[in-house]
Amino acid sequence: MAARAYWKGYLRLSLVSCPIQLLPATSEREKVRFHQLNKKTGNRIRYRKVDAETGHEVDADNIVKAYEISKGDYVEIEPEELDAVEIESTRMIDIDEFVPRKEIDELYIRDPYYIVPDGAVGQQAFAVIREAIKKENVVALGKIVFTNREHIIALEPRSKGLLGLTLRYPYEIRKEEEYFDDIPSESVPKDMLELATHIVNTKAGHFKPEHFEDKYESALRDLIKRKQQGKPVERAKEREPAKVIDLMEALRRSVGEAKTARRPTRHSASHSRTAKKPPRTAARHRKAG
Repeated sequence: MAARAYWKGYLRLSLVSCPIQLLPATSEREKVRFHQLNKKTGNRIRYRKVDAETGHEVDADNIVKAYEISKGDYVEIEPEELDAVEIESTRMIDIDEFVPRKEIDELYIRDPYYIVPDGAVGQQAFAVIREAIKKENVVALGKIVFTNREHIIALEPRSKGLLGLTLRYPYEIRKEEEYFDDIPSESVPKDMLELATHIVNTKAGHFKPEHFEDKYESALRDLIKRKQQGKPVERAKEREPAKVIDLMEALRRSVGEAKTARRPTRHSASHSRTAKKPPRTAARHRKAG
């Protein structure tokens, strides 16, 4: 069953416009979720809003929004004051510009949406906009208002529709220098790099998300099934901590394991005739720094 539209409005490119719907492209409803119960009664737990100091429950009418400017010091904001700064929702995505897809850093991508025509009227205009973007191999940038906030949205062709990607603002991106600058610069020996590169090549493949398995989700479902059937739940054995070994020796072992694990295919068999042998390494072992 298709999801309900998250947003309805119009997509406009200059004087060409068409009615559209935005639908969430992802969902987490299928994940196992737990409720909290009173162990004695089996009843659901309900949370109440209480005064942090008095412990008394507070009516919704007496709850106001506030911004903490310093510890324990708040500025209260009334609903009508928030209304004054609301962004006008025009129900229109105006395409402002087109940019190369590769220029959009993945850090800026927030949420994906499927964009489809809303009804038969305007389907041709939708197709014209989609095909123009596809022909020029670019991404369209526009603005959209969700829940009183304005978002930048990137539009790119996907199958018969469009994929909309809401983007973060620069102030939402943490600077990588704060995390990476303290990483010491390491000189990587040539023979180590060659061995590591060889391992990478032996594990080369293609992106196939259908092969991904959420083992924790599967284990949760198995746990629930066993509990329903009254079967005992066994605790998983803890793994032994990995031993610290010589880095060069670890690379050599990895090359050997990669050879054993890799199954020959028609492509790999033909490729192996021309594939280079694993690089020779220096007799001297280098310890991991």
